[in-house]
Amino acid sequence: MINSYTGSDDADVAIAGARAGADVVRSMYGQWLPRIDKVAGDFATAADVAAEESILDVIRAARPHDAVLGEEGGQQGAADGVRQWLVDPLCGTLNYAVGNMLVAVNVALRDGAAAVADPFNGEVFFTDGETAWVRHDGADDALLTPAPASRLVDVNLDPPFPSAPSFRAVDLLAHPEFVERFRPRVVSTTLALAWVAAGKRAAYVTDGGDLFRSVHFAAGIALCRAAGCVVTGIDGAPIGETSHGLVVAADDDTHGLLMSMIRSRS
Repeated sequence: MINSYTGSDDADVAIAGARAGADVVRSMYGQWLPRIDKVAGDFATAADVAAEESILDVIRAARPHDAVLGEEGGQQGAADGVRQWLVDPLCGTLNYAVGNMLVAVNVALRDGAAAVADPFNGEVFFTDGETAWVRHDGADDALLTPAPASRLVDVNLDPPFPSAPSFRAVDLLAHPEFVERFRPRVVSTTLALAWVAAGKRAAYVTDGGDLFRSVHFAAGIALCRAAGCVVTGIDGAPIGETSHGLVVAADDDTHGLLMSMIRSRS
């Protein structure tokens, strides 16, 4: 079946890769899985590794000459190549390891197509680089439509915090206007970015450096941009290679409110 992707466009490859990874994540859920220690308390599980390998099988079959940067396997092929896939096979590893289903599988072609799979909800959010859709268990594709109506803002509180002390995400939660206008959520997975694109969240805020090319964030950023979200760094400037943090909002008003709170705390 993998060879059937050879003639597909990049969005199809991203979707197939994300689905392949999601199948592995779902099949290994609830098992005892050995942990592979990384740095600063971070770790991977056997499911992370197996899901990434399944995704790479799809990409290798369809795009054998493309480079890949994987969360677990690192760089394969030329890092400065014209075409590079960014793969995060299981975003939310700690959630997964303790039996929480809030995870995502992220596959993105740098500056191109991308897909984010929710393994346990049967949804695949995807973009061809220009428009964004969601596909649910074989149903017709639906356009992603950002909306601020939920007033839910997902705030990433996971370290590191490179912008501290000038910016601390936790301070945003204590801002009087935030308490008045929004309701916080912390899911600890970039699935939340797909939810902003889909109208399930009003916004997403995180600290961090070099997120533009990050395997964790590339697919979500691509989705949100294609869906028409406002996407900037925590300084309010368009997201790019030198940006710090990420503020993604369903509309200009929500983004403006969050930026005014961030600046008042800086």
